[in-house]
Amino acid sequence: MRVVLDTNVLVSGLLSASGPPAWILEAFMAGDLTLVFDSAIRDEYEDVLRREEFGFAAADVDHLLAALDRFGLLTAAAPLCPHPLPDPDDEPFLAVAAATSAVLVTGNLKHYPVAATGEVVVQTPRQFIEAIRG
Repeated sequence: MRVVLDTNVLVSGLLSASGPPAWILEAFMAGDLTLVFDSAIRDEYEDVLRREEFGFAAADVDHLLAALDRFGLLTAAAPLCPHPLPDPDDEPFLAVAAATSAVLVTGNLKHYPVAATGEVVVQTPRQFIEAIRG
């Protein structure tokens, strides 16, 4: 299953070893999910994860980014959003999800109003885990 993770989910998954964001990262590391991203998303992941405010060990960030580069799916997505999102920085996540038929998982549903998401399934980490566990 293809998934686009909003950066807040990635951060949450590293901050706490339990809970839906961590379970999503574990599923990716186990090869059960394919994380999809473009170069803008990849750059944002690295920039945010390396911020001192989070205190992530450089080795942990390096390990996650290496796994992303090796096992994730780097794609090019055309800009979309005929209905702009509240935060333009969120548009690459929606564009990649739309281009690859991936589920977009975010901790901020309000950033992705239904009118702007079209056919893209947008879920919270908990909703996503519940959906895949059935």
